[in-house]
Amino acid sequence: MNFKDLFVITLLTATILSFFFSCTKKEKLVENVTPPKAEKITKELTIHEDTRIDNYYWLNEKENPKVIDYLKAENAYRDAVMEPTKELEENLYKEITGRIKQDDMSVPYLDNGYYYYWRYEEGKEYPIHARKKETLEADEEIMLNVPEMAKGYNYYQVSGKNISEDSKILAFGVDTVSRRKYDIYFKDLRSGELLSDVLHNTSGYAVWANDNKTVFYTIKDSTLRPYKVMKHVLGQDPAKDVEIYHEKDNTFFVGVGKTKSDKYIEICSSHTLSTEVKLIEADHPDQPYTIFQKREKDHEYRVYHHINKFYILTNWKAKNFRLMETEEGKTDKRYWKEVIPHRTDVLLQNITVFKDYLALGERKNGIRQLRVMNLIDQSDYYIEFDEDSYVVFSTANPTFDTKILRYLYTSMTTPGSTFDYDMTTQEKTLLKMEEVGGEFNPDDYRSERLWATVRDSTQVPISLVYHKNTMKDSNSPLLLYGYGSYGANMEPYFSSTRLSLLNRGFIYAIAHIRGGSEMGRYWYEDGKLLKKKNTFKDFIDCAEYLVEQKYTNPTKLFAAGESAGGLLVSAVANMRPGLFKGIIASVPWVDVVTTMLDESVPLTTVEFDEWGNPKDKEYYDYMLSYSPYDNVRLRIIRHCMLRPVFMTHRCNILSRSNG
Repeated sequence: MNFKDLFVITLLTATILSFFFSCTKKEKLVENVTPPKAEKITKELTIHEDTRIDNYYWLNEKENPKVIDYLKAENAYRDAVMEPTKELEENLYKEITGRIKQDDMSVPYLDNGYYYYWRYEEGKEYPIHARKKETLEADEEIMLNVPEMAKGYNYYQVSGKNISEDSKILAFGVDTVSRRKYDIYFKDLRSGELLSDVLHNTSGYAVWANDNKTVFYTIKDSTLRPYKVMKHVLGQDPAKDVEIYHEKDNTFFVGVGKTKSDKYIEICSSHTLSTEVKLIEADHPDQPYTIFQKREKDHEYRVYHHINKFYILTNWKAKNFRLMETEEGKTDKRYWKEVIPHRTDVLLQNITVFKDYLALGERKNGIRQLRVMNLIDQSDYYIEFDEDSYVVFSTANPTFDTKILRYLYTSMTTPGSTFDYDMTTQEKTLLKMEEVGGEFNPDDYRSERLWATVRDSTQVPISLVYHKNTMKDSNSPLLLYGYGSYGANMEPYFSSTRLSLLNRGFIYAIAHIRGGSEMGRYWYEDGKLLKKKNTFKDFIDCAEYLVEQKYTNPTKLFAAGESAGGLLVSAVANMRPGLFKGIIASVPWVDVVTTMLDESVPLTTVEFDEWGNPKDKEYYDYMLSYSPYDNVRLRIIRHCMLRPVFMTHRCNILSRSNG
């Protein structure tokens, strides 16, 4: 986490605390401060014989000086409104940064004879990426000194670090404008010099063929959709790079990767509900690709190469996915054989392939599980954990021929902990637990897993955490967080920044609402397209359940959501305006209809299967019924809140790609 992220977190924390404490003391945050007024310029938007009037459509012109001036005025208004919280913000910033180990270091992992890791130096915002040859006692080789590289830039992000098979050349992407359009550079790790090759307008990741000179990468179109796979040979003019694949269907995007076995380059075309994988032998990068399994509607799959066969994670005739296998050269699904069958109560999410083992990531009752399968004797077992609610997943495991599985474990009371696990002896070794500064003691906090029965009788899980001294008697302030889109799971993980709320008596809760995949694939499908309102209703019902169970009351209840979660809490603000004392909508996506009608906006076309295509009247009418920007009513809700500003699709061009 960099300091810019910390500033945002500090600001949000200060805002929530200011809402609460100023309301409790019946003090006003704002006096004699006039909010800016955006000019009204009428814009008629007509489709399906329906005309909407948008007086602020002109704010879409993000390069327009008038738009920039207006945003500056909004920021100035925010500064004036929040002036009484400045001391609180400064104290919170010191408090939150004081919990972060300034000279932190990742757990090194071994890959092809080198131990790789990152580390931070005290007071510096960016990491240093380094390695040591063969042993951790060897001299450090600094690959990227990002604090030095970032000097002179307001924004700097390194992405997609990937090293050639001979460990000599590092490829990496750099974004200096925060638009996720990366330039890829190449560094000779022996001399420390950058090569002259620079690849522009990419997704930031280059995949090496086995000849140590050929790379494959993707470039983006005007909507930021990765749509072409290109091939580059070091030393040649990038302008002459060869186009390997062009994804012409604008509802699909394309990515490139490599199997863990290093035998195949993978080209994957995908959208919300469909996948198509193509393979190129990494030893023969000039050969044409072959299609693994042709794309089909509603068929998603991933492939994992293992010696002379493939494992396939697929939802073919398996809503919650199943595991299949097939021989090399027989990749069409008519040859697939079942390894793990479909289960209605277990979502099979991912696998990590080893020579003699498979580590399976599964989810049951909303909780992640790790299952180990022995490929020699076909036995299997689940790794046991002590807590009822937690997060666990396989992490850095680049080595194929090993019996050691590395995984990360965390819960709402347990800081992130990295383990090495012997899949033969079932012994686990703690390598590192995230250090939390200050007077943190995990025994001072309690977590719970609740189940709220919502209006259609579905049971929705809620994860919450609080300080042991917090009374659960309806008088505690509570912040309820939600997301509920894209099948993304909101995990019950540990956050040191969250302690600033918990230590002041707040309860923090996550509503695992439909639209995510916490309870399986059907959980996702029940919260998308023409069932999207289930997401909003679940959140409202979870909030009301927490009030009924006396965890809080409406005068002390707050909601928060980010991006699509900002859509969630904004829709809830319209649907149930008296339920929350305050609502934080971070980079919210709230102008749903106008955005989804504009195919020049990033991500629009690839998300028709998530939200629907409003060119179809049925989806248009349904979207229009919940789109927050289109459902703001002329009502004044006198809560102790800052003036709400609904940021529409004008800002979503930048923010929506956050998910």
